[in-house]
Amino acid sequence: MKVRAEAGAEGVFRLTLSGPRANALEPGILREFHAGLDALDASGADRAVIAGGRNFCSGGDVAAFFRAANPEAHADAVVPLLQDALRRMVEMPVIFAVAARGAITGGGAGLLFAGDLAVLAPDAFVQPYYAQVGFAPDGGWTALLPERTGAGAAQDWLLSDARASARDLVQAGLAREVQDAPEDRAAEMLAGMRIAPALAAKRLIWDGARVAALTARLEAETRAFRALIGRPETREGMARFLGEGARADA
Repeated sequence: MKVRAEAGAEGVFRLTLSGPRANALEPGILREFHAGLDALDASGADRAVIAGGRNFCSGGDVAAFFRAANPEAHADAVVPLLQDALRRMVEMPVIFAVAARGAITGGGAGLLFAGDLAVLAPDAFVQPYYAQVGFAPDGGWTALLPERTGAGAAQDWLLSDARASARDLVQAGLAREVQDAPEDRAAEMLAGMRIAPALAAKRLIWDGARVAALTARLEAETRAFRALIGRPETREGMARFLGEGARADA
């Protein structure tokens, strides 16, 4: 099992990622995440913690894209599932708290951006890596992040490929607290929350017009990702990232 979905104490549902390669985003884990969202919806819970073990999520599996005989087809099996999961998180009448440790990279950061609040361990960090690998941004880096930080800050982060620490993320408004036990703290915060006004605020912020714009931007990310993934320079970037430069022409 790559995603564990379970009802927790005090009405707090839990979704825990436990896939290989630091919860790399591949079709299996994404399908299970959608199944977890289905279970959450069926449970009637209105608050949920998303956690991910020692490393929250390392984003797309670069090695899988590098090995794929048809990288566009592999992108079609991965990116739309991720993008739709983020849209669902935004639209669901649930307050999502992300509790993250270690790496939150590439498209995996979309789960942080789509969450309603976050608690991070001291070792947590976010880094895009798109500029290094050569992928177009997915996971809401251009669809969700500008809503949180502003368009200029989001673009600068993608261009610089900077690594943001847990403290940096709190300063940027992308996380609420840094705690040694983020999972426990996130659940505590949700359990103590007055849920009706919290859900009302979420609905008002993510109204029909904003959700429609988000959906269009996520779809644009998907098209851009697919357009770049098969290019020779992208393959070369993947090879360098994986330390397989000698195999770039394989």
